[in-house]
Amino acid sequence: QVQLLESGGGLVQAGDSLRLSCRASVSVLSFDYMAWYRQAPGEQRELVAGSTAYGVTYYADSVKGRFTIFKDNAKNTVDLQMNSLRPEDTAVYYCKVTRQELRSTDYWGQGTQVTVSS
Repeated sequence: QVQLLESGGGLVQAGDSLRLSCRASVSVLSFDYMAWYRQAPGEQRELVAGSTAYGVTYYADSVKGRFTIFKDNAKNTVDLQMNSLRPEDTAVYYCKVTRQELRSTDYWGQGTQVTVSS
């Protein structure tokens, strides 16, 4: 079982930066895949950024060049650095990790709100 706790959300102005952190109850080295999703009101949850254990990354077109996903092995966190924030980035952000157990298993955090004002 893996527990994930997100932090770092808040209210910022357009152009500001935020760093979201997802602290895991186990070593991040045990994860096959790590990702951040977001869900805006009335919208479906969407994949924002992802990373394999080997560091192969994926970014949604809307955040390329502005967001960076990375893990901190010492702190057991999966972080999302968000720069040049826009009002359309407003959403609840969720951390998800995938770990191979008896089968491939996904774990989700509880979400953290990011609000960007214009």
